[in-house]
Amino acid sequence: MRRFLRDNSLGLVFGLLFLIVLVAQAFAGHADFNQQQLAAGMEPVPLTRYLTSASFAADVAENWQSEYLQFFLYIFLTVWLVQRGSPESKKPGEQGRESDEKQKVGRYATDESPSWARAAGLRRTLLSNSLGLVMGLLFVASWLTQSIAGAAAYNEEQLRDLQEPVTWAEYLTEPDFWNRTLQNWQSELLAVASMVILSIYLRQRGSPESKPVGSPHTATGVEG
Repeated sequence: MRRFLRDNSLGLVFGLLFLIVLVAQAFAGHADFNQQQLAAGMEPVPLTRYLTSASFAADVAENWQSEYLQFFLYIFLTVWLVQRGSPESKKPGEQGRESDEKQKVGRYATDESPSWARAAGLRRTLLSNSLGLVMGLLFVASWLTQSIAGAAAYNEEQLRDLQEPVTWAEYLTEPDFWNRTLQNWQSELLAVASMVILSIYLRQRGSPESKPVGSPHTATGVEG
């Protein structure tokens, strides 16, 4: 058990932190939702009802979709684009999908390689692009969830204000939807750009996301 915890500590800690923050968001969101209910002259709702509401689903999904968009873009763009001096980038001149030998596929696969790395055709293509494809699918799924739940939450506000509800397609053209969506997208894109550029000049000893402390600023694709 101790070895399992040590070997999987990074994933376990982030998973635990995710659950703690999600629970905290549920309680904070519930309190905020009930404040709005009382301000509108309506009855507060219990936590269980809030957790199944469109408002809670939209708040959660709009953050998830922006995170998966960040990873989806980063995974695919770093295949072809470089940033000199950043450990988050391949070295200039190494852009592209790389050779079969470097990727250890086909006849270059080892005994420890996944079986699909030795296969040809569709199986190898799927494995070769599986990370980006799954991130893209998760982005689309969470974006759809956000848009559907957001439309339901928006219509609840419309009815509360004695306004006409809108369809899902109509909600996709509403400023409310794009304001919620774009404010998350811009923050994620800024975070990635900051990490790529700041890691050229700044260090964190022992972190694989940083270059070794003594590496020159121009060293690219070098991890600590």
